[in-house]
Amino acid sequence: MQDRVVIVTGGGTGIGRATAIRFARAGAWVVVVGRRIAPLEETAGVSDRIVPVAADLLNEADRERIVQDVSRRWGRLDVLVNNAGAFVQRSLETVDQEMITSLLAINVVGPSLLSQAALPFLKETQGSIVNISSTFGHKAAPLISHYAASKAALEHLTRCWALELAPHRIRVNAIAPGPTETEILERSGLPAATIELIKEEEAERVPLKRRGTSDEVATWVMSLADPAATWVTGQVIAIDGGLSIS
Repeated sequence: MQDRVVIVTGGGTGIGRATAIRFARAGAWVVVVGRRIAPLEETAGVSDRIVPVAADLLNEADRERIVQDVSRRWGRLDVLVNNAGAFVQRSLETVDQEMITSLLAINVVGPSLLSQAALPFLKETQGSIVNISSTFGHKAAPLISHYAASKAALEHLTRCWALELAPHRIRVNAIAPGPTETEILERSGLPAATIELIKEEEAERVPLKRRGTSDEVATWVMSLADPAATWVTGQVIAIDGGLSIS
C-alpha cells in the first residue's frame, strides 16, 4: 500500500481507527473522517501519514471538501472505506420516524453519496471500495430490525455497485463483522448495565465464545483493498467468529 491514498470514515474510534492505523503502517496516506474532531486527532497522533478531517457525510459541501482535499494533497484516491455507522436497538413497538430516517441516512445514504463523490478519483486509479456491514446484515435478530435492514441494504449495494463499476475496474466488497469491541454500543444511548448484558450474551452466542477486536476486522479490510486482491469483487466477507453460520 506504499503511497496509496485511503479515506476511512468513522476513523476516530473502533474499526475505523484500527483500519486507518493498519493502512498507515503499510505505507498509505490516510484521511480519517468523522463528525467529532477530537477522536480523529487522536487517531492521527499515531502516525504522520494520517490526516483528520471533521465532516458530516450527509452534507454535500463536506463530501466535496473531503475528496477535493485528497485530490489537492496527493492527486489520487485508491481506497474508500465506508465504515461510519450507527447502531440502534429498538422494538417495532417503540421505533419512530425520526429514528428510522436518521439510521438509514447514516448507514445507507452517507456511504452512497460519499462513494458517488469519490467515483471520479477511483476511476482514475481503478481503485476499491470497502463497505463495513454487520453479521446482522444477513442474519436475523430481534430488536435491531432497522439496524439490520440498513446493513442488508449496504450489502446489496455492495453487490450492485460491484457489477456497475466493474467496467471501470473498480472493485467493491464488504466486511461483515460480528460483535466487536468498539464504542458503537456506548454511543447508541443504551444504559451501561444493558450494554454489559448485550456483550455477555453476544460472546455466548458466538461459536468461538468471544467478541472480536477492531484490529482483527481491520486486517480483512486491508486485505480486500490490497491491489493483490484484483479478482475479488462483489463479496461480503463475514468476520464474526462463526456467528453467521450458527
